[in-house]
Amino acid sequence: MIPEPKRYSVTISNKTFTFETGKLAGQAGGAVNLQLGETVVFAAATMSAEVRQGIDFFPLTVDYEERMYAGGRIPGSFFRREGRPTEEAILTARLTDRPLRPLFPKDLRNDVQVILYAFSTDGENPIDILAVNAASAALMISDIPWNGPVGAVRVGRIEGEFVLNPTYSDLEYSDLDLRIAGTRDAILMVECGANEVTEDVMVKALEFGHQSLQPLIDIQEQMRAEIGKPKRAYTSFAVDPALKEQVYERIRQPVTDILSQPYVKTERNLALDQLRESVVLEFAGEDETLAPAVKSAFEDAFRKVVRDRILETGIRPDGRRTNEIRPIWCEVNVSPRAHGSGIFTRGETQVMTIATLGTPREAQELDNLTPSETKRYMHHYNFPPFSTGEARALRGASRREIGHGALAERALLPVIPPESEFPYVLRLVSEVLSSNGSSSMASVCGSTLALMDTGVPIKAPVAGVAMGLIKEGDRYAILTDILGMEDHLGDMDFKVAGTDRGITALQMDIKIGGISSEMMAEALEQARQGRIQILDKMMEVISAPRPDLKPHAPRITVLHIPVDKIGAVIGPGGKTIRSIQDETGAKIDIGEDGSVYIATTDGESAMRARERVEALTETAVIGRIYTGRVVRTTDFGAFVEILPNVDGMVHISQLDTQRVDKVEDVVRVGDEITVMVTDIDPQGKIRLSRQAVLEGWTPEEAAERDRPRSGAGRPAGGGGRGGDRGGDRRGSGGGRRRRQ
Repeated sequence: MIPEPKRYSVTISNKTFTFETGKLAGQAGGAVNLQLGETVVFAAATMSAEVRQGIDFFPLTVDYEERMYAGGRIPGSFFRREGRPTEEAILTARLTDRPLRPLFPKDLRNDVQVILYAFSTDGENPIDILAVNAASAALMISDIPWNGPVGAVRVGRIEGEFVLNPTYSDLEYSDLDLRIAGTRDAILMVECGANEVTEDVMVKALEFGHQSLQPLIDIQEQMRAEIGKPKRAYTSFAVDPALKEQVYERIRQPVTDILSQPYVKTERNLALDQLRESVVLEFAGEDETLAPAVKSAFEDAFRKVVRDRILETGIRPDGRRTNEIRPIWCEVNVSPRAHGSGIFTRGETQVMTIATLGTPREAQELDNLTPSETKRYMHHYNFPPFSTGEARALRGASRREIGHGALAERALLPVIPPESEFPYVLRLVSEVLSSNGSSSMASVCGSTLALMDTGVPIKAPVAGVAMGLIKEGDRYAILTDILGMEDHLGDMDFKVAGTDRGITALQMDIKIGGISSEMMAEALEQARQGRIQILDKMMEVISAPRPDLKPHAPRITVLHIPVDKIGAVIGPGGKTIRSIQDETGAKIDIGEDGSVYIATTDGESAMRARERVEALTETAVIGRIYTGRVVRTTDFGAFVEILPNVDGMVHISQLDTQRVDKVEDVVRVGDEITVMVTDIDPQGKIRLSRQAVLEGWTPEEAAERDRPRSGAGRPAGGGGRGGDRGGDRRGSGGGRRRRQ
């Protein structure tokens, strides 16, 4: 018997979200389908029965498994099955994880796993927002301890009006793509790309989004009340409050003394490590079972000392004031062979970005469930262990690296020139060489320098800054350009990138119950001021894109040919286009619309390749004079190739100024002669005249004197007007392009 599922629906801005549970994945802790339009996302949440021993963190895993069947497609890999997660899948998993994680008990040590699939996608309703809501609903009805629910919506802005949960089609016209997740009272997560949107518009968009997600909170609370499982008891790993107080009193003054020293990051960390070891030995002694609790108490006490010091004195761990940016220096043209390069250093954070230009064929092909098939601009971010003074194994790009690269890409995308103005594929690679906070925003700055060094005509330079928040009761401090320590100990990680005119990207994670709109506006304004200061420093090094590309960068020449001529340029099996590339050294790409991209590093190669392509696609014009090669002779005339693969016929009467008795008396196969086109008939057959050139006739005179006559001397069926050398030569008329 098929079980009867429970369905809950809520309509928001004329769009209906339908949650369904009770039919699938009965052994999971909680399982939910969420449908919007014809897009369906499945989420299952499960907690292990046993505690994971030997760890001091909550072990949560969120995975989004992209299944191509959801879009009626077969994976493009060799094995024809899904392999490692795509970048889009990783970003969806990260987006889902971020608002869920803060709501779990901090003392929980059981493994919790959330797995998501897309069962169906309609190509219009994005999956990511559904994933957050489905995961939240699965946790709500499960037996897993969790302080949700979370609601999530997307906000666009079209012609100045906010649009809730825009489709992919709507987003093409939107200057804002804001994804927001939150609880009843607070915003927990923001991910945003924007086209230089101002700070006041961003605040209004956040308020609009948080208000709009409330119905999703309501429906999940109803699900919990009606069908939710009892929450499971768990073993708490909370530290004894008395121990925490003792450790705090022990380390308050030593930590304050360490923070007062002008240490760099490694020196400060070493001093803190030594203090931690001595405190653990003092409180735990030889009892190893007590050591984890003492270490946890130390971290809590250290957090309290740092936060109190900032709130009471306005002095941060490295001695700066709350709105002060670390010293900055920049450099461009650091790689002699790269197409463009830039180094951005801010305090102990340093990023070098290398820019590479490519041809259209080098665009990334996407094999995922989004409507996009290719990607012209790619930004990759690498975070090696030496950047933090560590030594560990190098592996593939981590989720964090994928996420930071995507954030930097989103920040710069609005200023990248369109393909019609700059027909290049762009790849930027940001190498983090040293890190102490805000390396993702440093990669935005380094990438702007690299793009301008390359000569990419970006619309405006972009800079980024990471903001933080310390809040205790009514007291709070907003921090500009946060350190790694401040990110770890603070209540908000708030990254803002943009030009001097507005925001292009924003990413925010809040770890506390919420902040007011006034506080959000203050943080955005403080970020704007910091961004302008950083831009000023960058402009001292390079104030505008270079007027010319670097010598080693490819030069792309664009021309357009008729679509029906594409085959002539490509040739049978690609033979013709390969020969042009081999002879000229150029790279040639041809679009379906007839756009031809010729990429070379020198002008002469580009000119030769262009001439070859134009010759292959040129059409004969009546009255124009051509020098061609005789390819065949007959009793009544000679066939001359005037353009590549294009023949015309010179009638025997038009071979010379005098009467000609035999064609071979004047020309033979292989000879070059100069002729004028006197006629092209409706079938494309071309008639030529050598006499017109010798006599100096005008096109009109040539057409009159070379008019075909009926009667003897004309072969049956062709009228004596040439032949198609690629087809039937039995007296048929000429002048058509030879078949490839």
